[in-house]
Amino acid sequence: MLSRLINFLRACCRLSSDHYVHTGPDSAGRLDGLLWYKDSGQHLLGEFSMAVVQANNLLEDQSQIESGSLSSLDSGPYGTFVGVYDGHGGPETSRYINDHLFQHLKRFAAEQNSMSVDVIRKAFQATEERFLSLVAKQWLTKPQMAAVGSCCLVGVICGGTLYVANLGDSRAVLGRVVKATGEVLALQLSAEHNASFESVRQELHSMHPDDPQIVVLKHNVWRVKGLIQISRSIGDLYLKNAEYNKEPLYAKFRLREPFKRPILSADPSISVHELEPHDQFLILASDGLWEHLSNQEAVDIVQNSSHNGSARRLVKAALQEAAKKREMRYSDLKKIDRGVRRHFHDDISVIVVFLDSNLVSRASSLRGPSISLRGGGVNFPAKSLALT
Repeated sequence: MLSRLINFLRACCRLSSDHYVHTGPDSAGRLDGLLWYKDSGQHLLGEFSMAVVQANNLLEDQSQIESGSLSSLDSGPYGTFVGVYDGHGGPETSRYINDHLFQHLKRFAAEQNSMSVDVIRKAFQATEERFLSLVAKQWLTKPQMAAVGSCCLVGVICGGTLYVANLGDSRAVLGRVVKATGEVLALQLSAEHNASFESVRQELHSMHPDDPQIVVLKHNVWRVKGLIQISRSIGDLYLKNAEYNKEPLYAKFRLREPFKRPILSADPSISVHELEPHDQFLILASDGLWEHLSNQEAVDIVQNSSHNGSARRLVKAALQEAAKKREMRYSDLKKIDRGVRRHFHDDISVIVVFLDSNLVSRASSLRGPSISLRGGGVNFPAKSLALT
């Protein structure tokens, strides 16, 4: 049965070539079929590793690492910014976040001459407001943009402090050494906003006490208004302003009754952690990874191998699990092209940030070379985007 399925997919789809490997300079990463990876790089506070594998026809995940000045001023503050943006309904929102969120953060950090929860929250708010403004302006010509959105996970390391901000269900996990035993345990740092969690459903009910259908169990999956699993995002104007939940928006997105208050929120959950010498590394990844690996499994994979290639190993482990669940070989899964590949797994973006305790302790005085890299290694020209 499985061999017939593989043969059918081969006949119907253009299979990705395993031989397409970009062998140019490694500064921008490398491509191997649907996998992009940057096995090793240096940020201000240690090493990093990145990997992205595409499943959708258009890659909806976006990611970035920025290291050096976190301000539009040369005076700093200095540190490392990491972002993972898991889009849905299309790639436009995640691409927009990739282009604008860090720039907003630099502007607000310059105004306050420091990094803080307030700076990060304001950067999220500015990104949300300006994206929704663009969608509203294009409502008559591109109404379906109202149903495009993105999760948004950010980690900022500055002055020995780690800030983690999140909208949606991507996840940040810290690998921390237990002094007594030497083992490295996984510590989840991000709060997730997915209706599968009872706490999220309770929060939605408390915010919408007059709507018994605010969350609906549909095909054995909890969804907000029966439409979407996450309760917080950038974008998704159709669930934030009733003026954009009507024709010409596709009928499948339109609610039967108008709503008076926003259904989804763009207010991030933000946590603050003072880094300690036994904090070894940070994994930020879209939910495509966490569908197949537990927090501890991911930490073990990173801990038990060299830093070089750690993100690629995590992606491979997730794909092996995805193949195993479908009772197929990993080698056969890799041959399935984008689009059809989405039936087997989601887009997956992973960034592993290693923390050199000596550098972290001197963070405020560091003035290392700047790094700016995006997952996929591709900077889309403005003309290719629905929104600029």
